[in-house]
Amino acid sequence: MEPELQTYFNDYDDLFLTSGWKQLVNEFAQNATVINSVEATTDSDDLHFRKGQLNIIASIIHFQALIRQAQEDAEAPNAEDI
Repeated sequence: MEPELQTYFNDYDDLFLTSGWKQLVNEFAQNATVINSVEATTDSDDLHFRKGQLNIIASIIHFQALIRQAQEDAEAPNAEDI
């Protein structure tokens, strides 16, 4: 793996180990429960707004898994190398 790419993944590994990252993900997970309430939705515009919020929250909550998968893909041998 290229050194720049290794640094990229190492920086994210460091981030994911912090209590701040864990706190952020936990806060977003709790907020998602409140935002996902159909009862609190006032109209279709609000529904679309909430849908966008949930999409962004899901992206943040699953970001660590996405980075882990990208790292595994980057470390996997290419078909050309076999």
